[in-house]
Amino acid sequence: MTLSVTPCTDPTRWNEYVNQFNGHPQQLWGWGKTKADHGWRVERLLLSEGSGVVGTAQLLLRPLPFPFRALAYIPRGPQGQPGRENAVLDAVAGWAKAHHGAVALTIEPDWDDAAPATAALPAAGFRRSTNTILIPRTLILDLTLSEEDLLAGMSKKHRQYIRKSGREDLDYRAVTAAEIPQCLAVYKETAERAGFGIHEDRYYQDIFENLGADSPVYAAFKGNDVVAFLWLSASGHTAFELYGGMSEEGERLRANYALKWFAIREMKDRGVTRYDFNGLLNDGVSKFKTGWAQHEDLLAGTWDKPLSPLYPVFTTALPLAKTALRRARGVASSVAARVRR
Repeated sequence: MTLSVTPCTDPTRWNEYVNQFNGHPQQLWGWGKTKADHGWRVERLLLSEGSGVVGTAQLLLRPLPFPFRALAYIPRGPQGQPGRENAVLDAVAGWAKAHHGAVALTIEPDWDDAAPATAALPAAGFRRSTNTILIPRTLILDLTLSEEDLLAGMSKKHRQYIRKSGREDLDYRAVTAAEIPQCLAVYKETAERAGFGIHEDRYYQDIFENLGADSPVYAAFKGNDVVAFLWLSASGHTAFELYGGMSEEGERLRANYALKWFAIREMKDRGVTRYDFNGLLNDGVSKFKTGWAQHEDLLAGTWDKPLSPLYPVFTTALPLAKTALRRARGVASSVAARVRR
């Protein structure tokens, strides 16, 4: 039976459904609002059978140059009743094609790579894509474990540094709106030191305002100064790391160890059951992440469902466009760094 599709315009009702289906924080209303404030169009779709909602999907839409029209993307979704994933995706794909002429529906679901729902994607018309946005290789902590078990799962060095940085004269707490500029100053310092690009300040401020309590920011303070911060988003089920950084003083004090442990315990106390470190690469940050547990997790990755005969052309053009965009951002970051000096 084909599911019916109804757009949802009620933020409270939407978030209730996301949490009811154990959805990811990137499916919350506030995350979509932020993306809508910065170049995307957003639709929140309720997928129903009869009078009951069986799934939801926050659909991000990006206009594309002629003749492609639009790209439809679901970050870390959809969510719904187990076993109904294919029906939900089929209905969303039909909506994206009929209402937006999308060249493809791209999904990066919050499913394990070995899950039955992932195994069923090829039969539903999806194919793996290398145009990844969210990294599938990650580390997810089970917050239903006791603090003692979580500590036991860490490396010995991590436990030592948690204790060491916890003894420093630092205050660990949630950040207020007035303190966000301090965190962003530390983030810019971190980005310049590590050589990665970041958004304009307004983007991060919008996340803080739009998600509210669903995007807590924690920081290590030395006196009144932020020396390290960790920015999360959180649904009722999953906490997801967004951003973080340290000043040189914070790095010297290894403030990131006690700070992350503080954030993990805050999420555990909140009733969240999964803590996602948001991607592992082969770099120093990832090495720091892997010390928090003795396992890794592999999510489903990026999948496309072609919705247009132009899809093969689109898959060739997209990597070239992304390369050009990265180069442009690199130049912009270099110029900004010179200006700050």
